[in-house]
Amino acid sequence: MNTKTTILIKTDKKIKVAAQKAAKDIGIPLSTVLGMYLRKFAHERRIEFEASLVPNAKTIQAIKKSQKEYERGGYTGPFSNLEDLHKALST
Repeated sequence: MNTKTTILIKTDKKIKVAAQKAAKDIGIPLSTVLGMYLRKFAHERRIEFEASLVPNAKTIQAIKKSQKEYERGGYTGPFSNLEDLHKALST
């Protein structure tokens, strides 16, 4: 008895192509990858999201700005309590 079925999903073509390439690179068909995710979701009833470890352009800009501020000595803190932090932020 065949217990397989077909699921039709809509996704961005670039994502599909990238996912197919990634699956091929590790030697697994994309349908197997998707099937594994579906089984895990059905079993655990949860979805995991991960934040990228690579900062985006806006975050990189903020980091550089903070580094320059730190190098100039234009920073306050550390604070020993929340009240001191609030005072510094309101000035």
